[in-house]
Amino acid sequence: MLSFITFLPLLAAMIILFTPKEREIFIRVIATLFSAIVLFLSIWLLLNFNTKTNQMQFVEQFSWIPAFNIKYFMGIDGLSLPLIMLTGLLSLLSIIYSYNINTRVKEYFFFLLILETGMLGVFVSLDLFLFYIFWEIMLVPMYFLIGIWGGPRKEYAAIKFFLYTLFGSVIMLLAILGLYFYSTPHTFNIMELINQNKDFSFKCQSIIFVALYVGFAIKIPAFPFHTWLPDAHVEAPTAISVILAGVLLKMGIYGLLRTSFPILPDAAKYFIIPFAVIGVINVVYGALVSMAQKDLKKMIAYSSISHMGYCMLGMASLNIIGFNGAVLQMVTHGIITGSLFLLVGVLYDRTHIRDIDGFGGLGVKLPIYTGIMITTSMASLGLPGLAGFVSEFMCFLGMFMSNKIIAVIAVTGVVITAGFFLIMIRKIFLGPLNTKWENLKDMSARELIAIIPLVILMIVIGVYPNPILKLMDTTLTSLIYVITK
Repeated sequence: MLSFITFLPLLAAMIILFTPKEREIFIRVIATLFSAIVLFLSIWLLLNFNTKTNQMQFVEQFSWIPAFNIKYFMGIDGLSLPLIMLTGLLSLLSIIYSYNINTRVKEYFFFLLILETGMLGVFVSLDLFLFYIFWEIMLVPMYFLIGIWGGPRKEYAAIKFFLYTLFGSVIMLLAILGLYFYSTPHTFNIMELINQNKDFSFKCQSIIFVALYVGFAIKIPAFPFHTWLPDAHVEAPTAISVILAGVLLKMGIYGLLRTSFPILPDAAKYFIIPFAVIGVINVVYGALVSMAQKDLKKMIAYSSISHMGYCMLGMASLNIIGFNGAVLQMVTHGIITGSLFLLVGVLYDRTHIRDIDGFGGLGVKLPIYTGIMITTSMASLGLPGLAGFVSEFMCFLGMFMSNKIIAVIAVTGVVITAGFFLIMIRKIFLGPLNTKWENLKDMSARELIAIIPLVILMIVIGVYPNPILKLMDTTLTSLIYVITK
């Protein structure tokens, strides 16, 4: 089942590759249909998932390259399943939103489907060799999606993204090879490496942990590796910004939780204070830079840097509340920020500007858009009753139980976040209507179909987060035991 889910988008990409480029409707239908099947199959995984065990489920394993003990090894647990579902949902909604793409439609949907296969593959891989292949598969389609369909500085943004990510991937590859050669017997199997974690010397653990951290930190992105993100977001087409913020940023946090922390627990505990400090810098610095932005898309991009800092704080707590908060924050951030980027795209498609000061009074003209945008902004700044509050509160609570000083400093980021979102709402939606926009039309059916599911999830998770927390809890409890024992 996991192979089927992972490679279905690749099959759709191959069908599109052999479809004449003039058949644009057929191409859109194929992309939508196959992506919808992936989402429904991920829901099937959820319905058949056993939340009471910490063992890997739906496992597929067979020897792939016996000479190097490389296996085709897939499986999921409470850490990966929520992210698989998030990937399936955001990919489908991004494809639906992308119906307005009219340039090189065939190539666009081909690359988007290849990207979906890469993302799904990362979350189901339990062999580091396989994990690394899927990690690299994501790099090329994202480079072309930004570089061809992006904004005025698309080439610069695409090359910057490519170089940063490639640098991180090379460092990560060296770390993976280090793990392979230090393990006895030599293996890329993540489960076997976790079982051997006490056999690695502290010096070995420290070097490999730092190398893996650099590779994953670029993807998070953690300070000071964050500078590629605002450029990539601003220049990327709307749907690609959604995928970038909603799923790709989660790869770094997921990689740390899946590999670095359980395989190298002594190094993880040794570096936990610097890790928490970087998380605080992400939270506060990201929020402060967001407040200084005039470009709406760049403001949300920097807010993503801030929100990923919450995940780092939750992980740095090394307790179950913080870990649950970190993984829930990955999911809620994907839903909320994905929705924000879709909403920015709705406005940009009509006005072709993103300058916050260039609007005014749109609340009267676009009531549906205004309501959804304000709801999503409130979720992002952590209003109780919406999804963002639950995950942020758990991250802070977990950190407070471990280090009160760091937690108190980090909480200031919430105040700053509330500040820049409220300023944005005032400048765009309140006050007298800017006569320049008096002919604007409210959201279309296609746009509502892409955004409404995310708004519903924001409210449902905010009011009743227990089902998703129950899904993750057993796995994360086991993970903490492995790290701290």
